[in-house]
Amino acid sequence: MRTVLTALLAFAAGVLLMLLITRHPAAPVHPAPAVASSSTAAPANASSTDSDDNDDSDNWPSQAPSPEQVIYAQPGMVHQALAQLTPRVPDKTNLYLLTFAGDGSEDVFRNEAEYAAQLFTKRFGPTAHAIVLENNPGTLQSHPLANWSNLEDTLNQLAGIMKPDEDILVLYMTSHGDEDHNLLVDMDPLPLDQIGAPDLAGILKKRPFKWKVVVVNACYSGGFVPDLRGPGTLVLTAARTDRSSFGCGSDSNITYFGKAWLVDGLNKTDDFVGAFQLAKNDIAGWEKDQKLTPSEPQIDVGTGIAQQLAAWRKEVTPGSAVPFTPPPPSTNSAPATAQ
Repeated sequence: MRTVLTALLAFAAGVLLMLLITRHPAAPVHPAPAVASSSTAAPANASSTDSDDNDDSDNWPSQAPSPEQVIYAQPGMVHQALAQLTPRVPDKTNLYLLTFAGDGSEDVFRNEAEYAAQLFTKRFGPTAHAIVLENNPGTLQSHPLANWSNLEDTLNQLAGIMKPDEDILVLYMTSHGDEDHNLLVDMDPLPLDQIGAPDLAGILKKRPFKWKVVVVNACYSGGFVPDLRGPGTLVLTAARTDRSSFGCGSDSNITYFGKAWLVDGLNKTDDFVGAFQLAKNDIAGWEKDQKLTPSEPQIDVGTGIAQQLAAWRKEVTPGSAVPFTPPPPSTNSAPATAQ
């Protein structure tokens, strides 16, 4: 009996000791941020936009609905966002921009997605329409989430609003990317699916859009080109398949590619390919000045898309340049840390 009691007491003591010494692992940190300027100069203190896991659930704002409430609100929010699109202009080629800001821990992606929508609708006139999907603690009640389900739902509904054989879909994806060519889709603590190159290609191939411009602004985004290329499709990426791109971070306003192609390029020309060439030159200069490994943005022009974009531009009288003014930072955005 004594042996049994001794064994039980030893077991209980061991359990108590384990409970006392157990600790939660520390959350990983992000690399040092880059601060992007609205001038033609390069953003300072560049950091790459490659993917780092973020387990920090403190991003969820206390004043927001619960995560479950946010998830269940998504179909209605997508429907409302689509209902707010400006009417399609009949008898003309229309352009529909869908922006997707994947990482909710850094405001830079939200800034870029919202600015692109402002730029297209203000500068390119009534034939340009825009909808924003974004992950950010500050916009959980104003914009639908940037997640796989909302991307598919939005594209399904756009197919009924657009003329898929005539109008042009512009999909602008901005987030972190990894060496396996996956885009980070994150709004902690929601369990969101990541989107890889074959996934994005499969999502688009299931829809009837004949004319597409797909922009992937992330590290290693050149790896999306083989899956996305095809007739009627223009693919632009911020980096080649094995290179980082730059300008992310919690203290950055906009990425290198976003500044170069959107703010600087498309405010000078309505030609997407021409703006890409301007952006590529600017980025190369900034990277050289800061002694960074060149990101080498990529382009692939499918059959017919250049002519369809030219047909759209023929109906466009570009307005004034649209200045880039980032919104106030999210109070719940992750802090910057040393790389």
